[in-house]
Amino acid sequence: MEKTVFLFSGQGSQYPKMAEELINSSPKAGEVFACASDVLGFDLKEICLNGTAEDLAKTQVTQPAIMATSLAALACIRERGIDASAVAGHSLGEYAAMVAADMLSMEDGFKLIKARAAAMGKCAESGDGAMAAIMGLSAQEVAAVCEETSGYVLPVNYNSAAQTVIAGERAAVAKASETFMSMGKRAIPLAVSAAFHSKLMQPAADEFYNAAKSFAFSQPKLDFYANLTGTKLTDFSDMAEYLAKHIVSPVFFTSELAELQSAGYLNYVELGPGKVLTGLVKKTLKDVTALNVENAKTLEKTVETLTN
Repeated sequence: MEKTVFLFSGQGSQYPKMAEELINSSPKAGEVFACASDVLGFDLKEICLNGTAEDLAKTQVTQPAIMATSLAALACIRERGIDASAVAGHSLGEYAAMVAADMLSMEDGFKLIKARAAAMGKCAESGDGAMAAIMGLSAQEVAAVCEETSGYVLPVNYNSAAQTVIAGERAAVAKASETFMSMGKRAIPLAVSAAFHSKLMQPAADEFYNAAKSFAFSQPKLDFYANLTGTKLTDFSDMAEYLAKHIVSPVFFTSELAELQSAGYLNYVELGPGKVLTGLVKKTLKDVTALNVENAKTLEKTVETLTN
């Protein structure tokens, strides 16, 4: 049987009503949102189904909303008899991946993401950071432009051979983006509130570490591929330190994909809003199947593809 990995969407993939069809597809998907709302202290389902894009863009809402949508998609596909032997998430997606691999209960997963979102939201409000996706250049070329730009800006998300995300001070990101556009390349501002995965988030990492220390993490039941190393994670002895470092460190997603392919994974199923990771898989790997589950239609297509 072909090996399957579940991929979990990252921040910036949210959109209004994103979980509506999943909730209507399975009571278990609705239970995910009920669990999240109990932990968060507000009705996450109501915001996801009836809130505006601006409502969903607030970090304290965005992170649990994307995680809940991802776990709702997970519930739907598992209900249809499909599972994976590995998980990987892009940035925020690692939290859904931890729940999927039974490293954390769903309730603890939402408690952890609540603490993370609060710390990152506070840091975002006190800072002036930004992020942008640079298209059509190698990571090395992107890094070279960042080095020549005054102010603090650097590559932080290595998404594919032709897409690297930069982060840093808002003015420096804008200046670097102008340079990329003058080179005839696209520089797309991301719908995020801060310079994630950069040193500008260190106050959030410090605050979150203290919160994360109180959680008990189990050994994963599925192979867990990590942003921080770009490889399969084997040391789970201090996940609080790992997750704090994760907030201020680059995401080596292209390395993760290469490692997964080397390990024999042929089916890549993105669970959560949008299909950003599905697109990155298609751009990065050859001779693999990339699918996504974000609504009833994509659920049916994915189940049909994987069972035939």
